[in-house]
Amino acid sequence: MVGSLRNESYRGPMAPTIDDWHGLDVRIGTVVRAEVNAGARDPALALWIDLGERGIVQSSAKITERHGPGDVTGRQVVVVCGFDAIRVGGFRSDVLVLGVEEPDGVVLLSVDEIVADGSPVT
Repeated sequence: MVGSLRNESYRGPMAPTIDDWHGLDVRIGTVVRAEVNAGARDPALALWIDLGERGIVQSSAKITERHGPGDVTGRQVVVVCGFDAIRVGGFRSDVLVLGVEEPDGVVLLSVDEIVADGSPVT
């Protein structure tokens, strides 16, 4: 037998399951407006993101080391929906924008082709 396909050393005691993944609402949206979130404790951008039929949602994203308001406006991003909204420096944040933390800041996750706003990530 070849052995187990599951790498047990990779899975921690609280390892997510595929059902956990299917329970998330991950979607693609286009940033239609962005500005500095001046009220945030840590540097952040206030983003307005078009999710198509779901409407415009907001997110405060700590992405200022690599991104300014001008270079994210018009860009499609990956967001996690369904969390309770929180306030960051007085700005309502509805969704979590996904990215990869690098030493010089966050690299935003994106799609390699334009898709419909609100499209689910599977």
